[in-house]
Amino acid sequence: MRALVLTPTRELAAQVLDNVKAYSEFLDLRSMVIFGGVNANPQIRALRNGVDILVATPGRLLDLHNQKALSLSTIEILVLDEADRMLDMGFQRDINKILNLLPAKRQNLLFSATFSKEIKKLANDILDHPVWVEATPENTTAEKIKQKLYRVDQKRKTELIIKLISEGNWKQVLVFTRTKHGANRLSEKMMKNDITAAAIHGNKSQGARTKALSGFKKGTIRVLVATDIAARGLDIPLLPHVINFELPNISEDYVHRIGRTGRAGASGEAISLVSMDEIAYVRGIEKLLGEKLQSEIIEGFEPTTNSENIGSKPKNNTKNYRKPKPKNTKNYNRRTRR
Repeated sequence: MRALVLTPTRELAAQVLDNVKAYSEFLDLRSMVIFGGVNANPQIRALRNGVDILVATPGRLLDLHNQKALSLSTIEILVLDEADRMLDMGFQRDINKILNLLPAKRQNLLFSATFSKEIKKLANDILDHPVWVEATPENTTAEKIKQKLYRVDQKRKTELIIKLISEGNWKQVLVFTRTKHGANRLSEKMMKNDITAAAIHGNKSQGARTKALSGFKKGTIRVLVATDIAARGLDIPLLPHVINFELPNISEDYVHRIGRTGRAGASGEAISLVSMDEIAYVRGIEKLLGEKLQSEIIEGFEPTTNSENIGSKPKNNTKNYRKPKPKNTKNYNRRTRR
């Protein structure tokens, strides 16, 4: 085994393998992917045949290593893809374990869409005098993405998003929710309104996730409703519409979400449905982007709250501003858990 590519999610691992196979079609290189959520035995059998490039999620990699199904002693190149999301998902300890299993002499490459203090520390810990390559300035959005904010009451968001998709006759829309339960509920309501939809999140089986993503790419599913973790790193060619049904708790995630559209020079539209309790998130996003986001109100969906009295700038000036917990903390964790 010569190269190891680590990714935070199963979908991204499968996507990376597809790219590796395409680029190495005429080369004598064997590649494969391993991730959790599926039977490990076929993966173990494939590893016995030998592999040059292994794409893996951290958990399954360590599991198979502990079973002595693979060895990392010959790795020459280590790639950490979507490193910021791996830290967000709590993979720091697993990454450290994997680093200790690798040869001291190797080439390291780290890819990240955002560069927080934590990412810079990780880079300094594992990279030796690295060369920094920036495709675009950090925490920026593509110029061809048209961003819109629609102010609407929380209870009318579902009605509004169905109206936008139906009347606009949109054929491919990626929708982000904050929770798994919210993704399920929204996709079910879409189906009841004759809009083909599927949800993708961590509680879905790998088979269901793969089927939903495949249907979305082929066009048999018009709307894919996803949580941040499930959709991270997905490459959906020429995706025209991204909708934030709920704004993310972390400002950087807004950049990742809308970055699914407007790729490779194509144009795209990113719409956010903003209720009164999300105004603080808007302020955090604006500070991160360094620009003011203009909001609109659609006739018939006017919010009941006076716009002059909503929201205020967050007191916390960090990029990762999080909204304070509400008084009813009993249901807070359940509501925000992905």
